[in-house]
Amino acid sequence: MEILVIDGQGGGLGKAIVAAMKSHFPGVTVNAVGTNSIATQQMLRSGADHAATGENPVIVLSRSADIIIGPIGICIADSMYGEVTPEMARAVGSARARRILVPVNICGNIVVGIHDTSLSAMIDGVIEAAEAAMKA
Repeated sequence: MEILVIDGQGGGLGKAIVAAMKSHFPGVTVNAVGTNSIATQQMLRSGADHAATGENPVIVLSRSADIIIGPIGICIADSMYGEVTPEMARAVGSARARRILVPVNICGNIVVGIHDTSLSAMIDGVIEAAEAAMKA
């Protein structure tokens, strides 16, 4: 089982997701890709097995991932203040992996019907969705 976590900006969400994945699924490979070096460093510090930065790693690792996790912006070209390129969004969107998207209502992408939820509650939801995806 190979999990890919993608994050940008300051990497706080990705850091929390990587730590939760490693804690709940210790035998699973967690790869992390930051859209910038700060996000990559944060996820690597939180226990990612491998980490890289930028467009090409997103494209390459999306091909082999079983589950891709990140903020909803990883599927939207030019989101996260332009950190997600159209090629990155296409790679994530067309990957065979199950996508677990966290509805972070920033950067111009608003998901209606979603109430403000704490980061810890969203991470709990990610864990539940990952467990279900691993059983599927």
